[in-house]
Amino acid sequence: MRVIPVLDVRQGIVVHAVRGERVHYRPVVSVLAQGPDPLVIAQALRERLGLRELYVADLDALQGGTVQWDVLERLVRGGATQLMVDAGVTDVESARRLLDIGIRRVVIGSETLRGPEALTALSAVSSSRRVFSLDLRSGRVWTRYPPWADGPPWGVLDALQRTGWTEVIILDLARVGTETGPDTDLLIEVRRRYPDLTLLAGGGVRHVEDLRTLQALGVNGVLVATALHRGTITAAHLRDLQE
Repeated sequence: MRVIPVLDVRQGIVVHAVRGERVHYRPVVSVLAQGPDPLVIAQALRERLGLRELYVADLDALQGGTVQWDVLERLVRGGATQLMVDAGVTDVESARRLLDIGIRRVVIGSETLRGPEALTALSAVSSSRRVFSLDLRSGRVWTRYPPWADGPPWGVLDALQRTGWTEVIILDLARVGTETGPDTDLLIEVRRRYPDLTLLAGGGVRHVEDLRTLQALGVNGVLVATALHRGTITAAHLRDLQE
């Protein structure tokens, strides 16, 4: 199973995300590295934990600001060759700009999605270079598209399947940074209904037992931040998980 560290980056530094309440985010404090510099933390994740795949949420872009191109380019130059980035992309041109600087895959999030027509248009990006993030709050869809907003996830997932998307992140923002545990009931149902999807999960992971539980449920990968920075999940845990 893939374990994918998350860097939430605002104004050039990594912050500690809690419940999606971005106004309250503060610079991250990590056992892995001194200070909140994204490049230093990314290098520590590779060198100390052996984790090369990395998810970056550009909070400036997600909140309507400018993409943090300098941060992303520094990460690529610094050896982050397996980056997936959510920078509020809503069109093919913006997606390709990210891919052109060396980002491995672009994340398309329901939070900023304009609707099913955008899903169809963005399917022009190679399936190996894109992933959809189904952003939720307590199990309800978080999106600007009114027909899906605050509803169950099934309509969005059906639309993804119809338009040829193969990989999806189920990300419950209400659980992010809380270490309250993942929503296993929802993930079981997603896996049952969509057995062919590559399924990633994020939000609430506490410890390696959560990772083992998700692996047993057929989840292909997990986004993790807080448990890594607090040292609750260690390099030894990650080695054991892969054996």
